[in-house]
Amino acid sequence: MASFNKVILAGNLTRDPELRYTPKGTAVARIGIACNRKWKSETGEMKEEVTFVDVDAFGKTAETIGQYLKKGRPILIEGRLRYDTWEDKQSGQKKSKLGVVLENFQFLDSGGGRGEGAAETPRPRATAGSAPAAAEPADGDAPPESDDVPF
Repeated sequence: MASFNKVILAGNLTRDPELRYTPKGTAVARIGIACNRKWKSETGEMKEEVTFVDVDAFGKTAETIGQYLKKGRPILIEGRLRYDTWEDKQSGQKKSKLGVVLENFQFLDSGGGRGEGAAETPRPRATAGSAPAAAEPADGDAPPESDDVPF
């Protein structure tokens, strides 16, 4: 049976990006985004639900995110789900978390207002036929990188 793993989310950054580098020099940016959902209940009351999602970006995409994005900025991301498991050092219990590996993104504002106000026309990250922004490194391999600049 075929599989398909694609996620598209739009939301605001919950914190400034954490930009780090692997021993081989690959940039890794960790961001958190909040996606809001509003609806009207059966009684007519407005309800709101917020979903917090952790996102990892690699390569030049990670460096761009680290340089230009700050807490509160809106972003549109495209990526794939990844299930992480680990053992808690203190309790010894197994833990797990579902996150997103970023494959492409778009700025949703000009950056002047740090995310406040309405979103402006999105700037495309890549054009049709161009290489993907960056992929997660596989067992120490450097990810493929794209030289296109999103500005």
